[in-house]
Amino acid sequence: MADTKTTTQAYTADSIQLLEGLEGVRKRPAMYIGSTNSTGLHHLVWEVVDNAVDEAMSGYGSKIVVTIHKDGSLSVLDEGRGIPTGMHKQANMPAVQLIFQTLHSGGKFSDSAYKSAAGLHGVGAAVTNALSEWLEVTVYRDNNIHYMRFENGGKLVIPLEKRGRTSKHGTLVTFKPDPAIFGNLEFKWDTLTNHLQESAFLLKQVKFVVIDERYDNKVEYFYEDGLREYIDIINKSKSPLHEVISFEDVVSVNQSSDQIKIEVAFQYCQDDYGETILSYVNNVRTRDGGTHETGFKSGLTRIINEFGQSINLLKGKAKLDGSDIREGLTAIISLRIPEEILEFEGQTKSKLGTPDALSATATFIYTKLNYFLDENQEIALAIINKALDSQRARIAARKAKSNARLTRKPKRDLITSGKLTPAQSKKYEKNELFIVEGDSAGGTAKSGRDRLHQAILPLRGKPLNADTNTKARMLANQEYATLISAIGAGVGKDFDPEESNYGKIIIMTDADTDGAHIQTLLLTFFYHYMKPALKEGMIYIAVPPLYRVYKEVNKKLVYEYAWDDASLEEAKEKIGRGYKINRYKGLGEMNAEQLWETTMNPETRTLLRVSVNDPLLVEKRVSTLMGKDAALRRQWIEENVDFHEEDEFMKEALK
Repeated sequence: MADTKTTTQAYTADSIQLLEGLEGVRKRPAMYIGSTNSTGLHHLVWEVVDNAVDEAMSGYGSKIVVTIHKDGSLSVLDEGRGIPTGMHKQANMPAVQLIFQTLHSGGKFSDSAYKSAAGLHGVGAAVTNALSEWLEVTVYRDNNIHYMRFENGGKLVIPLEKRGRTSKHGTLVTFKPDPAIFGNLEFKWDTLTNHLQESAFLLKQVKFVVIDERYDNKVEYFYEDGLREYIDIINKSKSPLHEVISFEDVVSVNQSSDQIKIEVAFQYCQDDYGETILSYVNNVRTRDGGTHETGFKSGLTRIINEFGQSINLLKGKAKLDGSDIREGLTAIISLRIPEEILEFEGQTKSKLGTPDALSATATFIYTKLNYFLDENQEIALAIINKALDSQRARIAARKAKSNARLTRKPKRDLITSGKLTPAQSKKYEKNELFIVEGDSAGGTAKSGRDRLHQAILPLRGKPLNADTNTKARMLANQEYATLISAIGAGVGKDFDPEESNYGKIIIMTDADTDGAHIQTLLLTFFYHYMKPALKEGMIYIAVPPLYRVYKEVNKKLVYEYAWDDASLEEAKEKIGRGYKINRYKGLGEMNAEQLWETTMNPETRTLLRVSVNDPLLVEKRVSTLMGKDAALRRQWIEENVDFHEEDEFMKEALK
């Protein structure tokens, strides 16, 4: 009771902190940018880029340049109207200063400056400023060059001043992320170029230039046909059923002056059994879908069924299920919605909530596709027949599952190699399958595992590359046949994550180049043949330690594990003088107890969850690095891998 009373008395008005200006952002940066890791670092860039994109989207400027500088700073230059530099009457400061020093300020809160924009970006520029060591703004406007500079988290050090005359127009923002917030993180070329290429697809006929002064790299993205070219790249390694179909129009809503601009592109592929739908609103990716995706699916299902019945492909009242119609579909949906009716669910803008978008998109795709199919009946027949094939396969699979349940035959009887050591529990969602490199590590893992929930499947040799081998050869391979049967959820279009014997599928390999190669080959297999498992977050990579630092103290062994060279130094300091080091070259060098406590114990292990957050980037990487085009792979390696002197043998291998 005494402790409680003391604590209560200490909580007074003086305990309440008032964080002025941008101090709150620096105090809790994750609240504004999600994290202080690489994702959060690049979020600073997107906030500035989004402002440039909003200008171009509104018809001002056709070029955006992003430059990574050698000192770790980054600049974004646009050809827009230039941020207003006049005095803001209410704030009594220049408008440009207000935007970079005050949260919830900007020109996106009404439709006077922007008819549609990427949400309310009032916190964007200010948050970037708050988390920067320094930030400079140069505005080209009204034939003048205006300049101002902030330092130490948004503190104004050079007030707005004129620095000459110009005929240019636009805004240049240069900032250096604060190492006190982000450590020694650096901007990533791949992350920037992929995001900006995506923006170029959505904002056709606007050029995006990315320059990296650190490595003398430069790339330009400019697309005349936008979404059509986006689809072409995603489906590059597939077998399209037809040319890309695209529609674009402006739709009135609410019986008012509000209008939504809708652009859709899609294509079916013969050898693809999943569906890929990417949606955007005002150039912001809606990763969790929303009303526009629901409307698209509804309109597509309705018109395909009606058209199929009109040409007697669908008999009587039989209808195709939406999932059958979308099998093998790659679609991109892009809407531009006026600010006054724009609604997102949650702060992350990952799901659209605008009710009008549902009916508008459903009517749009129904009407446009109705005319298209009538004029292109060969394509209509191909799409409907593919959907019918999907329907027949789904019904057959359902019957097979029903028959399998009736026979009550244990799933593990289907294993072909006999190497699986199964888990004892029938609570499949709690079970884990460890795919282990080699029999030696498999034996250790088998001895150290949790028998109730952990199964062990050792692999023999390196798996086949799913990107360069036929499906028939893949399924005939004993190692893959064992893996497919062990998981028990089917393969390809028949894969159903709900039927899996395991809630987690964990790849556990040696921490060396061979282990990394095996990981890559297995992930390529999952990407091609069990993609829903990736989308559902079922695939993981185990992270075994590289070192154990130990010594004997008072006849008792004390030790620390290390996963990299940095943690090795920390482990040395903790153990102190006289330490010894075990360097684990493979999983088999650990005993069962060590493997359990470092890599398999759910309470102490580290797992990396594998997901497909960006289908465009994943498709490009898989086809480039795992495909048959060696020249393309060599080009990517030479452009993206920084070889050191000890890696000269790699350069020789590329010749």
